[in-house]
Amino acid sequence: MNIYLTFGLAILCILLIVALAGAFQLRRVTLRATSLRRLLDLADRLEADLKSCRARLQQAHAVMSLNPDSPAASEQEADHAVDAGLRALLQQRIWIRDHAPTASQSELDAATQAMDQTRERLRPLLQALGQAQSELDSAMREHIRQDSPQ
Repeated sequence: MNIYLTFGLAILCILLIVALAGAFQLRRVTLRATSLRRLLDLADRLEADLKSCRARLQQAHAVMSLNPDSPAASEQEADHAVDAGLRALLQQRIWIRDHAPTASQSELDAATQAMDQTRERLRPLLQALGQAQSELDSAMREHIRQDSPQ
């Protein structure tokens, strides 16, 4: 009877170890999938932010082009900055495609953190651009109202 008890305890310990290993593996896979999903979501959001920035800049430059005194060089600089951001994002997406499946969890976390920080740095610039666009629109409406015959 003692041998059956020992054998049963051994099997129970083995099953417990297998269950714990399975739970650990499942947690690791779930964490990895969540990190990849978050990284791709951040890439999509950053791309949307950059495209929004480009659209707002184009709108602002279209309004300012009505003024012959406005410099055209700033438009090119802004376009180059947005293009550089989109190129960097494309490089990040290529890294995700090529390396994310084999990257360590810490590498995925670092990539996610870097993209999140980029979005955080871009957010106040987008807000300032929106505010400037609003002020520019108001100024143009006021200018048109003043120039129109009453």
